[in-house]
Amino acid sequence: MASQAIDNHRINAEVIHGDLPCKKRIVELLEELCLPMGLFPLDDVQEFGYDRSLGFMWLTHKKKDHVFKKIKQTVSYATEVTAIVEKRRMKKMREDPSSGKITFKTGTGLSESFPTSAFELE
Repeated sequence: MASQAIDNHRINAEVIHGDLPCKKRIVELLEELCLPMGLFPLDDVQEFGYDRSLGFMWLTHKKKDHVFKKIKQTVSYATEVTAIVEKRRMKKMREDPSSGKITFKTGTGLSESFPTSAFELE
């Protein structure tokens, strides 16, 4: 069952179902936005939605843990992932694309940077 945030965006969103069509569209969107195409786990995607007018995107999937092998990091994703995206940014995660790095910041002010190559499709 989708969250209220997703339900509020369905009317204006492009919504896709099924693993392969979702993977294809997610990769296309990430490429269009100049974000690394392996940023999200793309295994067992059930639904993908994108409200272009607000930059709100979501995906639902079965898999929760994803290993980014190049940086030896395991990331746990909720089965429902939402984000506000725009060109080169997802919550200001990638402030300087020429740096070749992505910086993740937490609400507590901690941050860590990784090379963008760690988030490429394998």
